[in-house]
Amino acid sequence: MTSRFIKLASLSAALVVVALVSGFALWSRSPANLGAANSEDATQLLRHWQAGEVVVLVRHTERCDRSSNPCFGPADGITQVGNDAAIAVGQGFNRLGMAHADVLSSPVTRTAQTSHAMFGKDATAQDWLATCGKTLRNDVVAHKRAHQNLVLVTHSGCISDFEAQTGYPHAATSEYGSSLFVHIDVNGQLKILGIVKADDWNALLQDSSVQ
Repeated sequence: MTSRFIKLASLSAALVVVALVSGFALWSRSPANLGAANSEDATQLLRHWQAGEVVVLVRHTERCDRSSNPCFGPADGITQVGNDAAIAVGQGFNRLGMAHADVLSSPVTRTAQTSHAMFGKDATAQDWLATCGKTLRNDVVAHKRAHQNLVLVTHSGCISDFEAQTGYPHAATSEYGSSLFVHIDVNGQLKILGIVKADDWNALLQDSSVQ
């Protein structure tokens, strides 16, 4: 009886461990890192981009009120380091091609500065990119024009809202300047392609036909 009890206890403990490990894996699940992806993933992203079927949610770069680095401008904006990082991210987008892309931004100073540094001009400000919430997924789809890519410069909380509404409720918080790429088909169906971190653009583009 004692031996049987020990076996049952061991089995129960093993099942608990498996459940905890599985639960942790699901809890920490995040979109793929496209900077570390294979060339097939990069080629797929490029194909969707050329067809105007992509939405990208970009987190603003380093904010001044949470850094010891010098501010680029107002204290509620980004740092000089953040401005330089945004310029580099914009260069990545320009290598993809921006001829068929719309750019919208949250009206908050740090997002407006980030989008301006990325593309050299002010983006159209949209309040819903600051408030976000439960309607964000539908708002994104509603603002996506056919055969036009859409770049949205927004906030980490908004990106988390979007991820939660598209199958990633426990994704890691987006980093400064990171870009979440999403494919939207003609029927408005969404599929998250993955994330490109601010420093990973060269790794992504060298795996595609973009030079």
